[in-house]
Amino acid sequence: MPRLIHWVFMAVHATIALMFLAAALGLVYLAGHTAWQALAADSKMEGVVYVVEALGILAAAIVSVQISQTNLEEEIIRDVHISCPSRIRRFLSRFLVMLVVALTIEGLIASFKAQKDPAQLVYAAVLIASVALLLMGWGVFI
Repeated sequence: MPRLIHWVFMAVHATIALMFLAAALGLVYLAGHTAWQALAADSKMEGVVYVVEALGILAAAIVSVQISQTNLEEEIIRDVHISCPSRIRRFLSRFLVMLVVALTIEGLIASFKAQKDPAQLVYAAVLIASVALLLMGWGVFI
């Protein structure tokens, strides 16, 4: 019976990893579509915003692929459950690197959008400050 439960959990993890991979492929498609809109933009500034948005979408796709890869490696291929502190640190570090990159690009996108509406600059500043706090917390954790 425990062997069956183990295989069920492995199947669930494999399904989740495939779903993250499918989401990443969808995001890559959307990033390509957004980048294509940059070519049809009326102004250079609007084109730049589209390109930066495409970069943000690609960053989210990378995060999705990395989460899929981590899940696949840690739970299926190695068949090891994270229990020791070094494995937890490694897993969290991989996740936080992806998160920091994605949020930083989102802050960059918000900064570009704030050029049209300066009231949105507060959102961009708070987002970038939050990423800085996240980096400091991660440094303390490591």
